[in-house]
This record gives sequence, structure tokens and C-alpha cells, in this order.
Amino acid sequence: MKNPRLAVFRADFAASLVVFLVAVPLCVGVAVASGVPAELGLVTGIVGGLLTGLLPGSSLQVSGPAAGLTVLVFEAVKEYGLGALGALVLAAGVLQLAMGALRLGRWFRAISVAVVQGMLAGIGLVLIAGQIYALMDAKAPGGGLANLGGLPGLVTATAGSGTALTALATGAATIAVLVLWPRWRPAAKILPAPLAAVALATTAVAVLDLPVARVRVSGLLSAIQPPGLADLGRLADIGVLGTVLAFTLIASAESLFSAAAVDRLHTGPRTDYDKELMAQGAGNAVCGALGALPMTAVIVRSAANVQAGARTKASRVLHGAWLLLFAAAFPAALGVVPVTALAGVLVHAGWKLIPLRELRPLWREHRGEAVVLLATAIAIVTVNMFEGVLIGLLMAVAKTAWETSHVHLEIDAPDGDGPVRVRALGNATFLRLPKLLDQLEALPRDREVALDLSGLRHLDHACGTALTNWAEAHRRSRERTAEPVS
Repeated sequence: MKNPRLAVFRADFAASLVVFLVAVPLCVGVAVASGVPAELGLVTGIVGGLLTGLLPGSSLQVSGPAAGLTVLVFEAVKEYGLGALGALVLAAGVLQLAMGALRLGRWFRAISVAVVQGMLAGIGLVLIAGQIYALMDAKAPGGGLANLGGLPGLVTATAGSGTALTALATGAATIAVLVLWPRWRPAAKILPAPLAAVALATTAVAVLDLPVARVRVSGLLSAIQPPGLADLGRLADIGVLGTVLAFTLIASAESLFSAAAVDRLHTGPRTDYDKELMAQGAGNAVCGALGALPMTAVIVRSAANVQAGARTKASRVLHGAWLLLFAAAFPAALGVVPVTALAGVLVHAGWKLIPLRELRPLWREHRGEAVVLLATAIAIVTVNMFEGVLIGLLMAVAKTAWETSHVHLEIDAPDGDGPVRVRALGNATFLRLPKLLDQLEALPRDREVALDLSGLRHLDHACGTALTNWAEAHRRSRERTAEPVS
């Protein structure tokens, strides 16, 4: 007779190895793209497994450094320095803990899906624009627009450089393996595509002794830099607070939307959003204290965990243990990995963040949502992450307000001199006021108008004031028309 507990442990053990193999190249790649030591990506993955993995919330989703925050982290490190990163992440973690304690986690489900998809699309575009430079062993100029503007010059420089062409070929081959490997099902079941792609690229570079840049290794303990008092003191700056809010909102939204997606992949316990937000906050607080990258729940690793047959949270805790063992026992292994291969992994990840398949049906069926998605993505590319998301949220609110503020006038104008009866139905807000006043002003000025507002479900102050003023102006106009001419 089989022991059910042993069967569950075997399933979790096997799943943890799969998730570990998926996580290693992603942890390292996200760290390198963020402009921080590669080991810090592994630190965040370890904390995501050993700490966040133990806490209640979502039982099967896996946390670690995510491509979705790469652009924001890179900008923060460039602006405030690597030492301030820990303070930013620590503050974001504390905010997440507070929001979870206040039971605000469930409210993240109310965020417009178009804004979230637009956010991910914008992140994907900026990530791709930046990592194209790394594919060719070149340094990116800076933000999204600067990177896009520098692409023609990058192409020209690469065409005249054998070293750059070699790096590009290595990165392009990595992307090709990422795309084709899952179609070879027997191999994909044994080795995840990201690890296979990076392993093949690393082997080719080593065997052929290709002149491409490798990942710089500084050692796990030397890479950990807890924030000092000066770094914590910078949290009072307005700009720094804006970055903390961006970390908090984006990491929370991505984690909780990931939890909702993971819940659809399995039949086990559902996510407690408030507890999951606190778990993410605890993980980020510890990552901040260690000076590491921020963490989110990552759908790529989480889906791999479910598809590998995980049953309980033991699989994600074990994946953290394997990451710790790898970082402690084989740190030199990172030094042979070509940077262009990791850039290929992130270009592929950035492409998958762009919802191309969903955009066409969304445009046909819900054009307003598609406009919000595109506007959010464009704003993130042209301005920055935080302001782009705010623009998207404001557009979503404005679109919803416009769509819900429908008002209809039923006009009964009998023949003769009797009063014109007008009944207003729906929601009368300032957004529909111009059209409403146009309809009222088109009524005959020489006849009495009986305006009935009892059918309105909502009448805001601006609309109520405008209707009162119109009624008074119409009465005066009618009285002047009725006065005899002397």
C-alpha cells in the first residue's frame, strides 16, 4: 500500500528541481540586467523560497526576482546608487506588510486588467530595448526612449565589429533555443528551456573560445550590502518615495495577478490575497535588509511548479534550498556564463510580457480597454514606470466614468400650447452635461417645460447646478417672449 505522504513529497521534490533549474538563469539574468551583482538575484530567489515559500497565502506560486521590475530597479540604481537599493526594497516590503494587515490585498483585484496588461507590455518593450544592447555586448544609453533612439547607431556599430557580431549570434542562438526547445517534448520534460539555452550558449562560448563578455562574479557574501543609515535617511526624499511606491504597487499587483492565474491552473487551496501580500512584504523586507533585488511572484516559475506536479508549498521551499546550495557551492559557475545569453533569456521574457494575442480581440470587442492598454504601455516607454502606470489608472477611471454616466431624456411635446414634459433617466454627471444641455436648449423657448428628475439614479453637483440654472434661464426667456409688445 502506497504512503500518500511519501507520494506527495516525491511530487514536491521533483517539482522543486524543475523550478530550481528554471529559476537559476532567470535570477542571474534579472540581476545582470538590473545593473547589480549576479549573486543578488540568487539571494532574492533564496529568500523567496525559504521565507516567502513558508508563509501562508498562495500555496503553489513561486517568488523571486522578476523581469517586470528590471527596468525600475535599473533606473533606481542608476539614480540613487546600489547602496540605496536595499532601503528602497525594505520600505516597499514594510508597505506591503501594512497593506496586507489592513486587508487591502483583495482590492488589487479591482485594478483594470487593461492597465496591468499595458504595464507589462510597457515593461516588456523597455526591457527588450535595453537588452538588445546587451545582446551585442554594448552598453545601453539609458531610458526607454534613449535606448530606442540609439538602435540605428547600434546596428551600424555592430555591423562593423566582429566581436559584436559574435555576441549577437550567441544571443540570437539562445533565443532560438528558447523558442524551439519546448517543441521537443522529451527534452523539455527533462531540462527547462531557459537552462538549456544558457547551458548550450555557455558550452559553445567555452569550446570555441569566443570573445564575448562573461558575468562578473564577486562572491555571495561580498555581494550582500545591507543599507546604512544614510541610505535609510534618503527615504524622506520625494523622488525616493515615488520609487518606493512604484516598487510596492507594481510588485504587489504582479504578485496578486500571478496568484489569480496560478489558482486557475490547479484544484488545490485558493489564494488568501491579504496573507499573500503580507508574505510578499516579509520577503521584500528581508531582501531589502540584505541589499538584494525586490521580489514578486513570477508566473513563469509558478506555472512550471504546477505543471511539474507540485502538491504543497514544500516544492517552493526546496527550490530555495537548491538555490542556496548552488550559490554557496558553485559561485564560480556564474563566471563562465556569457552576458549575451542572459540578455537573450530576458529579450524572450520581455516579448512574452507583450499581450499580442489578446490585443486584436480586445480592440474588436472593447476598444476603450485596448486604448487604455496601449496608452499605458506608450506612457511607460516615453515617460517612466511610475508615471506611466498612474496615467493608465487615470485613463481607466475616466473611461469607466464616461461609460457609466449614461443619461437619457424622454421628451413628450404634445400639440398645442401645453407644457413639454421632459423626464431624465440614468446617471447625470458633468461628463454628459454638454450633450444634456444641447438637448434641453433645443426645446421650444415659448413653451413651459416640466423637468422630471425622479428617474435619475445619480445627479452630481455640477449637473444639478447646471440644470437649475437652465430651468431658471428658460423660465425668464419664456416670460420675455410672453410679454406684449408696446
